[in-house]
Amino acid sequence: MTSIDPTTPVLIAAAAVEQKLDEPNAGLEATALMEQALRQAADIAGCPALLQQIDRIYVPKGMWAYSDAGRIVADAVGSPGATTVFADIGILQQSLMGDACARIAAGELEIAVVTGGEAKYRQLRCTIAGVDCEETVQTDVEPDVFMRPEQDMWLQAESRAGLGMPVGYYAIFASALRAASGIDVGTYRDNVAAMYARFSEIAAENPHAWKRAPVHADTIRNASDINPMLAFPYTKLHNTSWNVDQAAALIFTSVAKARELGIDESQWIYPLASAESNHMLPMSQRDSFSELPGARIAGQRALEKSGLTTSEIDLWELYSCFPVAVEIYARELDVPNSVDWTVTGGMPFAGGPLNNYVLQSTVRMVEKLRSIGGGNGMVSSVSGFLTKQAWGIWSTSTPRASFSNTDVSAEVAAASPVRTVLDEYTGMGTIAGYTVLYGSDGPQHAVAVIDTPEGDRCVAINAEPAVIDAMQREEFIRRSVQVTGAEFTPG
Repeated sequence: MTSIDPTTPVLIAAAAVEQKLDEPNAGLEATALMEQALRQAADIAGCPALLQQIDRIYVPKGMWAYSDAGRIVADAVGSPGATTVFADIGILQQSLMGDACARIAAGELEIAVVTGGEAKYRQLRCTIAGVDCEETVQTDVEPDVFMRPEQDMWLQAESRAGLGMPVGYYAIFASALRAASGIDVGTYRDNVAAMYARFSEIAAENPHAWKRAPVHADTIRNASDINPMLAFPYTKLHNTSWNVDQAAALIFTSVAKARELGIDESQWIYPLASAESNHMLPMSQRDSFSELPGARIAGQRALEKSGLTTSEIDLWELYSCFPVAVEIYARELDVPNSVDWTVTGGMPFAGGPLNNYVLQSTVRMVEKLRSIGGGNGMVSSVSGFLTKQAWGIWSTSTPRASFSNTDVSAEVAAASPVRTVLDEYTGMGTIAGYTVLYGSDGPQHAVAVIDTPEGDRCVAINAEPAVIDAMQREEFIRRSVQVTGAEFTPG
């Protein structure tokens, strides 16, 4: 682009805030943290007055009861006329940023804000103290726009087997990826622990991280009283930390508006491309547990639209709710092992506010791009159980092409064979993915997703201690089993 289009979207400022106060109700509630982050972002831009000119404010749903969190924030900063957009859980956080930038590029908006946050640590301290957690109550207030996912993300067959919390689903994906990579159980656990130990080192250098002490790989890998196993091979330290008080805010404008406001152009960050897949397929219906077509297709499309190649990406942030999400995204886009796969330190260490992490990680990406003197960064997004996938590309350089916001759901659906999942099955089968679910008293039962000879699927359990022990030491992928109703026995 020889001259930049005045409607080109630009990220003029971004900020993240955090608090860790042990006294009940001493800290700010979630919307107040969002307001604080937004005011900090406006200060970074050098233009607090822009807060009275917000056209549209996007907020992803969190673990709070506000019916329209965006309205509380908009009113607090002096933009009562702003359109509020409330995105339910199941909507990709990248979708909000992509939509904001697309509307700016189309001339529909001049200033858009994407903000979100949690105050779960504050709530936890109140619960421990046995006091009510004070939170603004909204009555008869609804958002102007409510974004909802179109389908459920799980099946009854999965729920009956004890799957419910994300950790069990992701552990099943991990078993399939491990087997597809040809790595034995013990070595895989070592590798994952080493990866997350490196993440904890990066978090130690991140001023916004919830935990800023490096953690040794053995401490992450092995279960202990303070690091219990949740679903093999995942301990608590493989899991996101969501009892956090964190918020983030990003302010987008058009180039024309940024210039009108007098925003320092050296601080601009350009959103080059956003690409997402909203094709929803429950876990056990997926043909492969070790491949993720949506991550590959969306990533390739984002790169294509931005005019960049993988080798031109200087910084990466791969969504890190569990290690397998990081691994599969890296594998699908051939992200080199020679670079760090996170700028935050990952969700177990940097903190993972339930439905807001991509906003936090994008803020950190902006900070890192500025700190290294410029370059390109790529941030991945996940919703559900690796159900939806997205990428955002950010740059300090003037775009080579117009901003692109692409939905590749149809292509992903075409590349995603669907398996029939049987509610009841008796006969032989082979294990496609598995885990051992844990409770407070130790291992509860093994869960396996099983391929039948006819090409269908079923989900079954085994609670025998000897089988549970073997499934945590040996490779059971592709092993033959006998299924009777809802239970399986190794063949």
